[in-house]
Amino acid sequence: MTNSISIKNIGKCYKIYPSRNDRLKEWILPFCHKQHTDKWVLQDINLEVAKGEAVGIIGMNGAGKSTLLKIITGTTIPTTGSVKFHGSVAALLELGLGFHPDFTGRQNIYMSGQLLGYTNDEITNCMQQVENFAEIGDAIDAPVRTYSSGMQVRLAFSVATMKRPDILIVDEALSVGDIYFQHKSFNRIKEFRDQGTTLLLVSHDKSAIQAVCNRAILLDHGKMIKIGSPEEIMDYYNAMMGGNKGVTIEQKKLSNGKVQTVSGTHEVKTKNVFLLNSKGEKAEIFFVGEIVKLVIEAETVSDLDALVCGFMIKDKFGQPIFGTNTAMQHKILQNVYMNQNIRYCFEFPLNIGEGNYSISTSFIGNKTHMENNYEWVELALAFQVINFKNLPFSGYSWLPTNIQINFNKGNKNGKNY
Repeated sequence: MTNSISIKNIGKCYKIYPSRNDRLKEWILPFCHKQHTDKWVLQDINLEVAKGEAVGIIGMNGAGKSTLLKIITGTTIPTTGSVKFHGSVAALLELGLGFHPDFTGRQNIYMSGQLLGYTNDEITNCMQQVENFAEIGDAIDAPVRTYSSGMQVRLAFSVATMKRPDILIVDEALSVGDIYFQHKSFNRIKEFRDQGTTLLLVSHDKSAIQAVCNRAILLDHGKMIKIGSPEEIMDYYNAMMGGNKGVTIEQKKLSNGKVQTVSGTHEVKTKNVFLLNSKGEKAEIFFVGEIVKLVIEAETVSDLDALVCGFMIKDKFGQPIFGTNTAMQHKILQNVYMNQNIRYCFEFPLNIGEGNYSISTSFIGNKTHMENNYEWVELALAFQVINFKNLPFSGYSWLPTNIQINFNKGNKNGKNY
């Protein structure tokens, strides 16, 4: 399959000068000792993206995500390496990038459309579609400087996607829009992906990355440190966020092909994780609405000031369904000694839909793993939910529902329920 994007040995270095005089001195006397220090924001980035593939780019602030996208789109020149792509490219990198504040929205549509390579006739034919999707009303004929940030991103996204491009590149700009427009825009992105558009998406939104992308890459301090499935990369990224002193991150491939991530200082060791059905028996298959018990057994390796145990239920795509911990339930253990065996039992109804799920477990020292991550285990347990005892329903949540239907008096064709 032809690669839509080929990135080879990309690097970007900026020269940092102590003062303007040092910059001038180096320019006038190029053969003298250099006056600057090199700051590499990207190094040795290699990536092949196939036609129709969706790739997420993940990393903390300053990791180099936006710089990489700017190099790919040609708005920034790399210091080393090259980028090749096949097909038309539409990019949404920065809020209102390329918009003239004194021009109206309509005028900016023509100007931005021309920059994307469209003719005036093509833009005119798409104008109504752009207006309908942006939903900014009469503001389309007002100067862009009067727009809110949300209106700007609505117009920018609508212009960038007025036609289905071969390659679509989207930065964090969509996070500025309102919830309604975020859903609307991601639906369009999914439609384009399904129709064969190659997608590069930068987002801190785990759900967006896992819902849209086939693969993901993780950048850290300008280097690509991991590439894999969105679930694997997001689990690793989540573990990195709890990077307090002594934390290690390990990943291993399970028999089902998924990658399990285990992170923490390992001051607590998880020994057993299992589910009990309503009869008190260990099981892997449960009914919708069944009362179950999640048992987590662990041993402390060190003395701990506080200990919090929690779990998260995820769907087959790694999306969180439900999670809680003992801090949320106001049951934090204080002053726990080493070599203690502790057994937690969480009881709850499985009010979720049919499907395959996994459970992640955590032992931390506070409400989150950002400060003290003792041990966090992704994919600690897998189970299945089936529905034999309840009426059919759609979605991930089962909400027992009563329905009342009343007819007006005199109606002979029906009955009340």
